[in-house]
Amino acid sequence: MAQQNLQITAAAPDPALLDLPWDVPLVDWPEDVLAALPQGISRHVVRFVNHGGRVIAIKEIGETVAYREYELLRQLHRIEVPSVVPVGVITGRKAPDGERLEAVLVTEHLSFSLPYRALFSQDLRPDTATRLIDALAVLLVRLHLVGFYWGDVSLSNTLFRRDAETFAAYLVDAETGDMHRRLTDGQRNYDVDLARTNIIGELMDLSAGELLDEDVDEVAIGDALVERYNELWDALTGSEAFDVDERWRVAARIERLNDLGFDVDELEITTDIDGTTVRIQPKVVDAGHHSRRLLRLTGLDVQENQARRLLNDLDSYRAATDRQNDSEQIVAHAWVRQVFRPTIDAVPRELRRKLEPAQLFHEILDHRWFISQQAQRDIPLPEAARSYVENVLRHRPDEDAVLGLAPDEAELESAPET
Repeated sequence: MAQQNLQITAAAPDPALLDLPWDVPLVDWPEDVLAALPQGISRHVVRFVNHGGRVIAIKEIGETVAYREYELLRQLHRIEVPSVVPVGVITGRKAPDGERLEAVLVTEHLSFSLPYRALFSQDLRPDTATRLIDALAVLLVRLHLVGFYWGDVSLSNTLFRRDAETFAAYLVDAETGDMHRRLTDGQRNYDVDLARTNIIGELMDLSAGELLDEDVDEVAIGDALVERYNELWDALTGSEAFDVDERWRVAARIERLNDLGFDVDELEITTDIDGTTVRIQPKVVDAGHHSRRLLRLTGLDVQENQARRLLNDLDSYRAATDRQNDSEQIVAHAWVRQVFRPTIDAVPRELRRKLEPAQLFHEILDHRWFISQQAQRDIPLPEAARSYVENVLRHRPDEDAVLGLAPDEAELESAPET
């Protein structure tokens, strides 16, 4: 047997990684170490592995590329851009016959996430493709704001998580990426144009496999990505001019960006020579306005649109209990103790792995609206939670374990937009 000379590069090395069969090509790894999770399309061999109570993703890749991608993912993780978390790089692998094996990049598996093909393998709402494109546009804008050039934007290189009634997108492959101080318009436009081309091709592939609704226009969805990206980019970075006596528009611009889910960390304000015109332009914007506010008030760390929904319920609770004049933090603490936590605790423990807690709460609120409409009366939240568990949740796949997706789509289609 050939002598292994493994080298593990990791911020927090885990000695238990040495127990995995690194002398075997990844494609031949035994079933007893693998996690049966749906995989997207990849140019490399990728396997999910049960390891120390968690799931990790292992990708065979050239050593130089592995180290480069590892560092890029570390940078993105440090600045809190949605992406998979890097664990490390392992080199020095050899097969028993002495053949050198490729290095591997190890990342944490993103729990409750799915590749796009797994989403379309189940019965979903007709607008699913549009919702995924919206999520990808937001991710691409966030990457470009921090100076990250992706170089291979596609649905295949993205994972999706539920975020209330929408999806949140995460970068899963940074192999072709590069970090810059600031992207040129040409770099941004190339990324966007490549995204359009790749997405149209991927959707046509789904259509050929009869996984896409026959009414879906693949080219129109590709065009929609470009339109959505440009709208969001302009809203976040575009300059705006107004008369000096219209200074209220500064606060209105900030509020508009907050509604889009972004905070303004730096705003450039200039006047013309005679001081009659003011021009404003956001210089530093940061995603996660609602999730940061919810985290500050309650300690709950959730997706952006989940946070928006939970904050709306918190506001309703504040009004219903006539506590508008009380401290926001005190009311938020009471809401967690009296509303959120009891609702989640009402879900049997063995069913809680099916969805993240914030997504559970969001869907229980949707279910409450649905059955209240049917009953023509206001259904109390505890009663709605019991109904949701028995009539919806018990029949859903376990997203944390097997990553199925489809919710009670007919019900959700009848629910109000939030």
